[in-house]
Amino acid sequence: MNGVLVIDKPKGWTSHDVVARVRKVLRVKKAGHGGTLDPLATGVLPVYLNEGTKLVPFNQEGTKDYVATMKLGQETETLDAEGKVVAEKHGFSLTRDEIEEVLGRFRGPIRQVPPLFSAIKQGGIPLYKRARAGEKPELPERETIIHSLVLKEVSFPLATLAITCGRGTYIRSLCADIGRALGCGAHLTELRRYRSGKFSIDQALNVEELPGLIEKEKIRERIIPMKDGVDVAGAIAVEEKTAVMVRQGRSLFFQDLPGGDLSFLKKGQRLSLLQGPNKLLAIAESLLDEETGLAKDLPVLRIRRVFHG
Repeated sequence: MNGVLVIDKPKGWTSHDVVARVRKVLRVKKAGHGGTLDPLATGVLPVYLNEGTKLVPFNQEGTKDYVATMKLGQETETLDAEGKVVAEKHGFSLTRDEIEEVLGRFRGPIRQVPPLFSAIKQGGIPLYKRARAGEKPELPERETIIHSLVLKEVSFPLATLAITCGRGTYIRSLCADIGRALGCGAHLTELRRYRSGKFSIDQALNVEELPGLIEKEKIRERIIPMKDGVDVAGAIAVEEKTAVMVRQGRSLFFQDLPGGDLSFLKKGQRLSLLQGPNKLLAIAESLLDEETGLAKDLPVLRIRRVFHG
């Protein structure tokens, strides 16, 4: 049972809770998630099964889609509704146009400080443990990118945003920063993830559905095969002679790929190598550039990860 199962994470569950339930119900040896969701959040959580856990590093660069609701006028220690209120402002008002103007400052590349109450480790210790112990460590800013930031609704003091962002974006921090820029403070009250990389909410299962699908022997129909569970630029099938070289981790040359069209690839992009129509054999990285394209004695693909089973 190798591949990816997309779960619609329930509110109040940690990402680890979801993985533990999937592992127990499906009785798989290995399972892991891609992209942590806070207990407050719901939505798309890819859970990788057995050999599929090796796909996680290749799916980290994809964008994510969220709908977030923030409450204006209150800041909390955790930057969300689960934390103690640490600052509050009364008697203020904001127009939609004023909010829209501030949102424009947060589109494109931005820098943000991760939440103190997060699983990021500092000195081997998760930040949330340091925070609960009363520590206030200095946290460096990180760069991320906000591809799209749309004000969907304003029902004062609540404002709802649609967000498409890059890897490493903390929506709690984004809402808190927007609140500070508005001059009133804000914290996250609701968050739902609709897409994470190539996985979307229409592929997702509720955890309560799992036992029934197993009982009806339909769970395998919902597990995304490994060849479809990785975010790469494309895929080519290789012959058995080449497959042997791939399993040995050897780089490949043009002559090792008879009929394999690499014209769609740029240097550094990744592709799937398939054995037969459906079996994912490996992930390779393109070495193609102008020099490689002219010299047939230079390797064109470097093997990044070989899969078994």
